[in-house]
This record gives sequence, C-alpha cells and structure tokens, in this order.
Amino acid sequence: MKAMILAAGRGERMRPLTDVTPKPLLEAGGKPLIVWHIEKLARAGYTELIINHAHLGEKLEAALGDGSRFGVSIRYSSEIEALETAGGIANAMPLLGPEPFLVVNGDIFCDYDFTALPRELGEFSAWLVLVDNPDHHPDGDFLLRQGRVLDDGEHKLTFSGIGIYRPELFAAIARGTKARLAPLLREQMAAGRVGGEYHRGLWLDVGTPQRLQELDDLLGTLGGKCTLNR
Repeated sequence: MKAMILAAGRGERMRPLTDVTPKPLLEAGGKPLIVWHIEKLARAGYTELIINHAHLGEKLEAALGDGSRFGVSIRYSSEIEALETAGGIANAMPLLGPEPFLVVNGDIFCDYDFTALPRELGEFSAWLVLVDNPDHHPDGDFLLRQGRVLDDGEHKLTFSGIGIYRPELFAAIARGTKARLAPLLREQMAAGRVGGEYHRGLWLDVGTPQRLQELDDLLGTLGGKCTLNR
C-alpha cells in the first residue's frame, strides 16, 4: 500500500517560522516533523511515498530527495497553490494508483503504529483513526460506534489526520481544483461506509509555535527512549 504525506499547507499560524521554511521541515526533537513520519512509515513497511507541496516546495524536495537515505521511494505532487486535503489527494491520483492508500497529515505528531492499519477496506470506502479531543478542539469531529465513524450524536472524537481511502472517493474532483475532505467523508458516513478506530496514545496537532515548542520539550524529555513505534 502506498502512503501520502500532506505537506502543502502554508502554515499561516506558524509564521514567521514558515516564511523561510516549509512547515514540514520545522524541527522537534532534533528532526524535521516530516522525517518523523517518513521513518515511522518505513519501519511499518510503507516504502512508496507521495508528498504534495506548494509553499517553498523546492526546499522540501531538496531536503528529502528521492527518499533513498530513509529506505523509501519518494515522489512529489506539486501544487501551484495549496488545494486543500481532498484537492491535494485528487491532484496526486496518477501517483497513488488504483488501490486504497494511506494518507497522513504532515503537521501532526503521533505514536500510532501504522502496522495496525487494515490492509483491506472490505465494505468501507475510508478508514479513519480518531483520538481524544485536544483543548483547542473540544467538540471533536466524528462519532465512533461499533467500528463505524458517524457524523451525529454526542461524545465525538477528533480525526487524527491518519486515514486510508479508496481512490474512487476522489474521482469526481478535477485535478488542480480545491476541495475539502470533510464533505466527502460525511457523504460516505451517511451511507455507513466509513470505518474507524480509536487511538489512545500520543497525538499532537503541531499547528502553532507554542505546540511545536511543547513537542520539542516532550521529545527532549523522552530522549533516546522515544521510538514512536509502539
């Protein structure tokens, strides 16, 4: 199964850090955020990676290259301007191919074990990993009930930014156009076609300089004991 890392966002809340550095290349624990993802995906057996980019994309490609030093193959999907999540995925479809694929937000940090993800979706068109609601997103996104993800009810959880999708989900989106992921998922949820699971471990949305510093401090505390492949 191929994996895509979403890395095209401008990172407005991270300015001025992102004025000169792509958000995925900001460092925590002595390592760029996106490298934590790449190394973890490689350990889980995901060796064909696609990374989209827009803002300062040439710096991202220069830093990561073809992925060989990480034990993976990296191909890039370039966007003139960020196309949002679904638009970015649709734009990368020629690289992703006809089989289900994994997508990971480039601006999260999580100790989820990618080997635990299902390799077959069965009746589902998408599979989402949900986490506890952080303080900055207390109402959550979706409800998890008996292995299905729903868009109603109370006790919602937060979508982690980790999911598996069938390519058909993005078939109606023209390449190069902006499109959000949430409306597509809600349509599938209404039809009972989104499965999911709850991850109770470490998860951070690294969206601000403060959260980046918090992550850096945490990784500094964990030091060499932090494998993030539990």
